[in-house]
Amino acid sequence: MKHTDLISVHDLTAQEFEEILSLAADFKSGAERFRNALEGKILALVFEKPSLRTRVTFEVAMLRQGGQSLYLSPAEIGVGKRETVADIARNLERWVDGIAARTFAHDTVTGLAQWGKIPVVNALTDRLHPCQALADYLTLKEHLGDLRGKHLCYVGDGNNVAHSLLLGGPKVGMDVTVVTPEGYAPLGDIVQTARDSAKAAGTQITVTTDLGGVEGADAVYTDKWASMGQEDEKAERERIFAPYQVNQALMARARPGALFLHCLPAQRGAEVTADVADGPTSVIFDQAENRLTTQAAVLYLLLRG
Repeated sequence: MKHTDLISVHDLTAQEFEEILSLAADFKSGAERFRNALEGKILALVFEKPSLRTRVTFEVAMLRQGGQSLYLSPAEIGVGKRETVADIARNLERWVDGIAARTFAHDTVTGLAQWGKIPVVNALTDRLHPCQALADYLTLKEHLGDLRGKHLCYVGDGNNVAHSLLLGGPKVGMDVTVVTPEGYAPLGDIVQTARDSAKAAGTQITVTTDLGGVEGADAVYTDKWASMGQEDEKAERERIFAPYQVNQALMARARPGALFLHCLPAQRGAEVTADVADGPTSVIFDQAENRLTTQAAVLYLLLRG
């Protein structure tokens, strides 16, 4: 991989995207090459937001490759308050081999990459969630095979997950539809970038408020209606998003046997009903498992040198 950081899946070529998915599959199968690949390497986890999947999977990904990680909470760093992003980056580069940052502002992650001389992985920002998208497309590939010509429909808030799914679809040859209530669409510049990539790749990007976008989809995806930092909007969002709940009636509009995806944590009874989230075509825990495998592949590519 030519890049020294992973900030957005858009930065990856289709070949690099596939290389990560292929390495992730090798990691899952226990390939010997990973056993001590990161021996002596240390990854700093700079987290402004709490996490289950992100923290555990990055730590385990390092441990299983012979490396270590250091968890740095908001109280210990105080990004932009106690210390500037530039100073944090220039300190950490003297001590550790890489940074995985889970932050609110996207500029925090890009700043760490700009000011530091070590690899930076975007572990989530309010704008993008590339690690989740990599795990999602690996999961889809495992269940659907060749993704070219397949259709993924995301229903819900046009958030960071939706953004990264849009940007990732053209990399694997998949059509992506995002269905949101009026006023909650993905950011226009993200949509345009995805459409430009899709045009070159021969795929389709659709953004609509019409639930008919689910028709014939091979997979249906949703996320919580209120992300971290939007707690004060929760009641209003529940009212607005209620018609966009993923339930059996909505899944019936997709192709028979369509997969259900959710990046977790899920609020059963809100954005998705329990019978869908825990139903036979749900792959939500495969996605969670693949956070480990895809992130292990990314760290393998970025930190070995």
